[in-house]
Amino acid sequence: MSGAANCPETPRQKMIGMMYLVLTAMLALNVSASILEGFSLVDSSLHTTISSTEMRNKSLYDDFKDAFDKNPAKVKEWLDKANEVKKKSDDLFLYIEGFKRDIVRLSDKEEANDSAYVRQMLVKDNLDIAGEYALQKGNAKILKKKIEEYRNFLISTSSNNPKKQKIYNSIFSTDKVKTKDSYIPWEISLFESIPISAVITVLTKYQSDIRASETETVQYLKSQTDAMDFRVNKIMAMVVPNSNFVIRGGKYSAQIILSAIDSTKTPEFFIGGSKVPNGKYERICNTIGLAKYDGFIKLVSNDGAELKYPFKSEFIVEPPSATVSNIDMNVVYRGIDNNFDVSVPGQSAENISLVVTGGTAQKVSGGKYIIRANQDGSINVAVYAKIDGKLQQMGGGPFRVKDLPDPKAWLEYSDAGGVKRTIGNKTTKSILKSSSVSLMAGYGPNELIKANFRITEFTISRNGGNFVRVIGTKFNDLQIKVIEGLESRDQVTIENIKAVGPDNKSRNLPPMIIRI
Repeated sequence: MSGAANCPETPRQKMIGMMYLVLTAMLALNVSASILEGFSLVDSSLHTTISSTEMRNKSLYDDFKDAFDKNPAKVKEWLDKANEVKKKSDDLFLYIEGFKRDIVRLSDKEEANDSAYVRQMLVKDNLDIAGEYALQKGNAKILKKKIEEYRNFLISTSSNNPKKQKIYNSIFSTDKVKTKDSYIPWEISLFESIPISAVITVLTKYQSDIRASETETVQYLKSQTDAMDFRVNKIMAMVVPNSNFVIRGGKYSAQIILSAIDSTKTPEFFIGGSKVPNGKYERICNTIGLAKYDGFIKLVSNDGAELKYPFKSEFIVEPPSATVSNIDMNVVYRGIDNNFDVSVPGQSAENISLVVTGGTAQKVSGGKYIIRANQDGSINVAVYAKIDGKLQQMGGGPFRVKDLPDPKAWLEYSDAGGVKRTIGNKTTKSILKSSSVSLMAGYGPNELIKANFRITEFTISRNGGNFVRVIGTKFNDLQIKVIEGLESRDQVTIENIKAVGPDNKSRNLPPMIIRI
């Protein structure tokens, strides 16, 4: 609700505003006593406006309080904010009142009249006292800070109304004031070498703006109590289940609601003739299949009539089930990571967990797990899901455990560019003599199984003789001597190859024959 739209300026207010602008423009002139008296007239008119606004505000607060008494749950939040607006408006208003009174006391001294200081002010043309009190004593800085705090508070209460924010920024602006040649601080423009009568009138104008802004803000807050209300021409019952999927032994839970109603009014809910507290329906489900139920919502209308709104719903009860699949193969190999996908119908991956008998399970992401076997024969994978805060077994089963298959062995070296290359069944003596030659073992890049193997020992011979044993993967000086004697068409035999995999088992691999 826009206060500006509902509270347009009266002709009297327009006249006061025009006089205020005219008189302010004449401050730089050597004004006569009659002009100074004009400031008093404007100030008196502003006080009349303030009194009228305060009466309007009182009526507004009374209406607000009456609405709270009728519906506290709906109005309390906004009434609390309105009371905060009142407090901050009163604080600034009274501070400015004291600010004006102190200036008049300095000018009129013992003859100052506290109750009607402007209309009975004796000294009206003094150009120094206002500047002395406000600027030299530092009171202008305090006033400026309080006005800025009040302005920011009003802006925060109208965060959804940019137009109001712009108005508050303008009315309570403390920016520098543009003169003919430059910009001067706000406090200098207001108090330095300005007649007391004009200063008092400007300050009263701020008080009038405070009360008007208070009206605008409280009207806006009061409008928010009905902001979420709306008219409807149809009311219907709705059932909102937590899930339409229930496993046997699990609990079905649904929220029964009446759509398009006032949330501060509480209807009554019935299923099968029995009342459902707070509209939350729950039951234990032991029978598999389709389950149906119906009921009605009872609501008393504003005229006391009893209205009933029927509803019905259904859900499916299924036995526990789970899907457990080994992504790579249908067996589990010892010593390596076996990748699994695990899912439970109707349950998110976050609620699923595994228990592996004879092994371990590590969750990678979503429903993906890594399972490692630590025994021979078989392992058992059990799938659990957290339902209603409790773990329930959903399925699973045994998996055979097998040893890793034997890998293949090959010779490998690095070329001049540092690229790894494999030595085939034919090569040159210079390549075999390279210090980068190593005996490797593995499954190759295209195999489903991924595992690392380490060569522990092997023997090398030339043309069926000169057998030399090697520990590790590299040729030593003895093997180099064997290779040194090689000639074209000679053959090198590498045999008795032993390799150890991630399962820590040693394997004998087939021999290799290489021709020069």
